[in-house]
Parts: sequence; structure tokens; C-alpha cells
Amino acid sequence: MDSLEFFLVIAQFFREALPLRLILLMIACQKAGGRIPLTQDEMAHVLDVARTKVNEALQQVMGHGIVFRVKRGVYQFNPPYSYRVAEFIPGTETMDAQYIRVDQHETIARIRSDESLPDLVRFPSLERMRQEIERLREERAKMRAERRRERVQQKEKGAEQ
Repeated sequence: MDSLEFFLVIAQFFREALPLRLILLMIACQKAGGRIPLTQDEMAHVLDVARTKVNEALQQVMGHGIVFRVKRGVYQFNPPYSYRVAEFIPGTETMDAQYIRVDQHETIARIRSDESLPDLVRFPSLERMRQEIERLREERAKMRAERRRERVQQKEKGAEQ
């Protein structure tokens, strides 16, 4: 997945600032292969918000299949959304390069076989995210239209009295 397109999708999908800030924090903290060793307390501290707010935002991000919880304090980017394929370890500048293979196909296989996860998590795609964005836009447009109708009805009732 092209990373710029992923940023465009999350910018459209998440209207509140905290989920976006959380995604950016996770991108910054991920290890090679998309692992994120970060507790909710650490997230709350860095983002300067209550842990309950982090939990709500994290549930929203996880609900869209961007990351999932591996275990307490460890999250994983869904492989199509992972950015870091290698990492620099300070103090190794003068040493020969060492490479560690990160097999994301094992992570993908585990995700896809876990039927307790929503399909968007198990089979992520930009097209599905675009469809979900479009559905949300239509839903929000209906809500705005309903609020407008209610305001008009309130004005009409006020004018009659």
C-alpha cells in the first residue's frame, strides 16, 4: 500500500483529532514488521490525555482494522498499513550491517485465521476503507438533513405560537 494514500484515507476516515494523533504516535513507535510496544498509559502520557480517552480512540482505530492488540502493551499494525521495514540501532554505526528477517506473512496468516476479528481487520484493503468512508459520509449527510428538518419544524412551531 502506498503510504501517502494510507494517510489520505485515515485523514478522511477519522474526523476527531485524538484517533489521528494516536495513529501518528503508533507509526512513530513501531518496530520493524509493525509491532508497537506501547501501553495505553504510555500513549496517554505522550498524548497528554486521560487513559480512558486513549482507550476509546484505540478501540476506534482497532475497529477499522488498522492495528490490533497482540497482548498487553503490544499492538501490531495490520501488515498493509505497516511502515517500518527496518530499524537503525544506535551504536552500530561502525559495525557490519546485520539484517533480521521479519516475515509478515505469518502475521497475516494469524490475522486471517482469527474469525473473532472483523472482516475489515482480517482482509484490509483501501477499497473497503473507501467504501466505509463513503458509507459514513452518507450517514453523516442524513443526520445533518434530519437536524435541518428539526430546526425548520421548531421555527414553524415558534411562528405559529
